[in-house]
Amino acid sequence: MSTLADLLAEYTTLSDRAAAYLQRVVAEWQLLADLSFADFLLAVRAENGEVVTVAQCRPNTASTVFPSDQVGMVVGADANPQALRAFDEGHILREEDPTWIGPVAIRREAVPVGFSGEVIGVLTRAVDLTHPRLPSPLELAYQDSANDLCQMVADGTFARLEVNPRGLSTPRAGDGFVRIDERGVVLYASPNALSAFHRMGWTSELSGRRLSEVTTSLLTDPFESHDAATMIDVAAGVVAPPEGPYPDIGMRMEADARRATVLLRAVPLRPRGVSSGAVVLIRDVTEVKRRDLALISKDATIREIHHRVKNNLQSVSALLRLQARRTSNEEARSALVEAVRRVAAIATVHELLSGSVDEEVDMDEAVSRLLPTMVDVAAGETPVSVSHRDRLGVLPAELAMPLVMVLTELIQNAVEHGFARPRGDDRGDDTAQVHDDARIEISADRDVRRMVVTVRDNGSGLPADFSINDSERLGLQIVQTLVAIELGGELELGPNPEGRGAQARIAVPLHARTPT
Repeated sequence: MSTLADLLAEYTTLSDRAAAYLQRVVAEWQLLADLSFADFLLAVRAENGEVVTVAQCRPNTASTVFPSDQVGMVVGADANPQALRAFDEGHILREEDPTWIGPVAIRREAVPVGFSGEVIGVLTRAVDLTHPRLPSPLELAYQDSANDLCQMVADGTFARLEVNPRGLSTPRAGDGFVRIDERGVVLYASPNALSAFHRMGWTSELSGRRLSEVTTSLLTDPFESHDAATMIDVAAGVVAPPEGPYPDIGMRMEADARRATVLLRAVPLRPRGVSSGAVVLIRDVTEVKRRDLALISKDATIREIHHRVKNNLQSVSALLRLQARRTSNEEARSALVEAVRRVAAIATVHELLSGSVDEEVDMDEAVSRLLPTMVDVAAGETPVSVSHRDRLGVLPAELAMPLVMVLTELIQNAVEHGFARPRGDDRGDDTAQVHDDARIEISADRDVRRMVVTVRDNGSGLPADFSINDSERLGLQIVQTLVAIELGGELELGPNPEGRGAQARIAVPLHARTPT
């Protein structure tokens, strides 16, 4: 089945940042569905102007109103006019009369997904009205919180980027739900939440109590107590974040009480930018934590392997460098220096993987670490500045490793052949190419479908009769092989369109399009 990323790549040309925001909304919208007792559908506007459903979420707290899969269906103007209008009007729209789907009467609400002042998608919230009844206090608390969160979706402030270095999961509303007001005082606590606090050692009612004070009194570690209280009070708006803006504050944590280990998640409620308190979700993970210890041990083992591979590669690189210094043959020394550079590039990727929990590499960090090495390589020739701009983003290890190698080879090729003086010419006369401002620049253009990386230099350029297919340079042969086989992309070499020098352009597909 196609993932959301695949469908966005198939139907839209959204920017990488906009697509990432929709991914975050979908990652969090199970909470919306559970609190709303409603199904949610996400629709985007396709390139041909149609509005297409690309994701669907069913509630755990109620029966679904869409038993069949809605993903991939076109939203018609007659079937759901509110969803289409929400793209243009940018605010929440609700049907006046219910719609019947077979024997089920539903009321739909269109919630625009705001991002950077634009509407990049629309959520349809569909509630079953077939069997109306008086809602319970739990349902009222759920729905009131859901309404605030839906308004935040329209404001573009829900599903903000949140620090979660430990990779903690998210408790569900059914695990334990607490609604607090803007003072941090408990307005409502679900029965499951009360049970969780009772297992932690609390014996009284929660309503009317300040939740941060209750939590502090139960946790055994004083540092965890302080962090939990700060998290809850910041979410409610009682205190300002201790450092930096709210999106950089961790809003979930695992903590040990006297009798249990719990997972806490605080969700700030800021409809239209005004604090109305927060939702705090709690889950007893005492038994789950015991079972997870084995998985954590395996993950640590994998990262330790990457770390040791990196250390071994660095040792190999050091030995090759020593050998290069002792070699009198210029050609042999050049080959050893190239080997040092290639081994160092692979070691850099393994170093980043040793700190990753999901086998992904931050390409911007990888390139930033490699640039000093590239400049050092160029130090023996004309001084060359190597820089990179734009965002390369995060890639899986199977793409990151060959792309790092490709960039390393292209930069080295530009240094060696674009700025080096002709062999045997050390007089500095008119036959030597002189560069007072030698530059190599890496730029990137990334969307949901592919990433295009460009390496430009202002050197002497390519020979007039140059053909990459006829080139015998080992570096270019390595680049061709990696781009075609490992990356499944395309490579173009030609003159620099911005002036003197050469340009290499690599187009790497990130998601394969579904054939039409």
